[in-house]
Amino acid sequence: MPTSTVEKFDAIIIGSGQAGKPLAIDLGSAGWKTAIIEKEHVGGTCVNVGCTPTKTMVASGRVAYLARRGADYGVQTGSVKVDMAKVRQRKRAIVESFRNGGQARLENTKNVALIFGEAGFTGAKTIEVKLNSGGTRQLTADKIFINTGGRPEKPPVEGLDRVPALDSTSIMELDILPEHLLVLGGGYIGLEFGQMFRRFGSQVTIVQRGKQLLAREDNDVAEEVAKIMREDGIEVLLETAAQRVEQNAAGKINLTVRTKTGERTLTGSHLLVAAGRVPNTDRLNLSAAGVEIDQKGFIKVNEKLETNVPGIYALGDVKGGPAFTHISYDDYRIIRDNLLKKGNATMTNRFVPNTVFIDPQLGRVGLTEAEARAQGRNIRVAKIPMSYVARALEMDESRGFMKAVVDADTKQILGCAVLGIEGGELMAMLQIAMMGKVPYSALKDTIFAHPTLAEGLNTLFMVLDE
Repeated sequence: MPTSTVEKFDAIIIGSGQAGKPLAIDLGSAGWKTAIIEKEHVGGTCVNVGCTPTKTMVASGRVAYLARRGADYGVQTGSVKVDMAKVRQRKRAIVESFRNGGQARLENTKNVALIFGEAGFTGAKTIEVKLNSGGTRQLTADKIFINTGGRPEKPPVEGLDRVPALDSTSIMELDILPEHLLVLGGGYIGLEFGQMFRRFGSQVTIVQRGKQLLAREDNDVAEEVAKIMREDGIEVLLETAAQRVEQNAAGKINLTVRTKTGERTLTGSHLLVAAGRVPNTDRLNLSAAGVEIDQKGFIKVNEKLETNVPGIYALGDVKGGPAFTHISYDDYRIIRDNLLKKGNATMTNRFVPNTVFIDPQLGRVGLTEAEARAQGRNIRVAKIPMSYVARALEMDESRGFMKAVVDADTKQILGCAVLGIEGGELMAMLQIAMMGKVPYSALKDTIFAHPTLAEGLNTLFMVLDE
């Protein structure tokens, strides 16, 4: 097709992540002529290099963990060995299934053109696509939606560009088990991979610059997570900053860090850099459209996800804020409701739950205790160890605790953190109570089936009336 030909669409979507894909299907089904442009694979970060593959591998790690614990349950097992090539193949098969299913849905939706290539703005409403198959296409539409996500960030550590460092994508392609994995970053990515590879059989050291793991969590939550990591045999170094890194003559990684007591050199077989993510905006040529970004490259949007340029929207991780798949999907719902259902949906005051898939899981929603106190709220805090929950004891999975922050005057639940077996599912129960404005006292007196983990909510809130 000649590059001078400009193809007119009703909507152009850049990126096929958890917002872009369903939005394309809905717009196409509603009769909008829609182009969706994907640089590599349908499904975005979540399906290809995020939630789907990592949680698949976490499950393999948990099986190895339970197999080694067989004797605790009266089950005799032999030595446990992990075949990384088979772990990788299982992960790849599930990713391909999800990815191919998503691509087929787009290809089979009326009015939707799936275009593989790299998009860049040439004007406020014009896009040039450098096709993966060669050549270019020129597109125009009154509505343009950016859902290009983010990628792992490389921190400014001397020598990092000269060593074979892994990121959250490349580490999942290993077919050998690292002897000693050094993890740079104590956020959820570093913790999930650190614990996973420890369970596979690697020695693991986690290096965290801040005073605690999971910087946004309450201190007691972060301390309990660190305790669990250490119980699993992981070395956790807090208030430790990476200074420089090099590969020694034996092919090992030497990571020099600064601690409170001076410099120290850690030596490992592999280095995972898990120190944040940056938005995929640098190749979009946003300046040609006049779209504003912040200092970190994230696209600025209003409460309805529209940029400063009318008709151009940003959804998911590329706009900043909580980088969770479910937030990206909710961004899609906002756009869908406003454009197709004449609604008035916004991001204002929406719930932002999240689960860290360490084991036991950490599920959290709403205000932390520190946030509630900083707001000057009159609060009460309910907290019990998971060892108070009969079901957790029966499963021999009693690490962690439940914690809820409640308004002392209204008895409304303001937030919770559940660090325990299936913590994400228990957190969701409390989220539903928050959405329905159910007071904590109702949960305290509710009949839950025995013995379930949910029954622990009775015990949790009883402590407020002692």
